[in-house]
Amino acid sequence: MSYDGRPADSEHAQIASRLFAWLIMAGWPAEQVLQVAGVRISGQGRDGGRIPDISVWRRPPPRGVWLAVTGLLLTIEIVLPGSEAMDEVTKRREYASAGIPQYWVVDRDDARTVTLYQLSSEAGYTERARMPLAWLLQTDPGDHLGG
Repeated sequence: MSYDGRPADSEHAQIASRLFAWLIMAGWPAEQVLQVAGVRISGQGRDGGRIPDISVWRRPPPRGVWLAVTGLLLTIEIVLPGSEAMDEVTKRREYASAGIPQYWVVDRDDARTVTLYQLSSEAGYTERARMPLAWLLQTDPGDHLGG
């Protein structure tokens, strides 16, 4: 869903499907690669949750609406028009504060540029790589997730 409550468009859905399929084809179990699952985010005056477009887990998370970040390896957000600041600043800060090891942002430019961030400290993420989505999908997810 977009930042203003409208449903995401078909391009957003296609990008999410391609990333999901890439992870599954590489051997990640479907129970560990979730689309639009609620993640509990607390701290910095916030007690609530976020719903990343894709989340990748060390093991299948327990059933629930708002999942604890324990075992969460990666959150991926696909930028929607108007949500750039939310994805690039607010969510990045919140996910880092929650201790999520990796955060990827997929921009909606012509290359669908993917920026891979890795948690470097409690203070935030460090950019590890930036590449077109087509390039990322030609790699092994384990190269990026340590798997």
